[in-house]
Amino acid sequence: MSAAHHFPIRVYYEDTDFSGVVYHASYLRFLERGRTEFLRAQDVHQSALHAADGSPIAFAVRKMAIDFIRPARMDDELIVETRIAKVGGASIEMAQRILRGAEDLIVADVRIAVVSYGKAQRLPPTILTKLGLSDA
Repeated sequence: MSAAHHFPIRVYYEDTDFSGVVYHASYLRFLERGRTEFLRAQDVHQSALHAADGSPIAFAVRKMAIDFIRPARMDDELIVETRIAKVGGASIEMAQRILRGAEDLIVADVRIAVVSYGKAQRLPPTILTKLGLSDA
């Protein structure tokens, strides 16, 4: 649905377990950074959304499916690829991959809910426009 955004990440010692292989929970942080940078590249800044007067919104992970294909290791240079796969009234589904060169290491499907004061909120038209999902 959208063009892919690429965000480079290097694996540090702190991202790995005792054997130098990336600890599984570290991939969640890498994916989160990829989604954040994807939004930032579209001029959607989460800090501004949180601070909005009257109707602050946040993106919350609602569902995530991850396929761990191959391990990354200390000092690897990775790319987090993020694109929009589908948009609902109050959610965005993103397709993400973590690659080492052309090799898929991780494939993730992530559903992000839009919430305000703990309740689902429709995607604001301004965000849809910034993401190229609106004619306005």
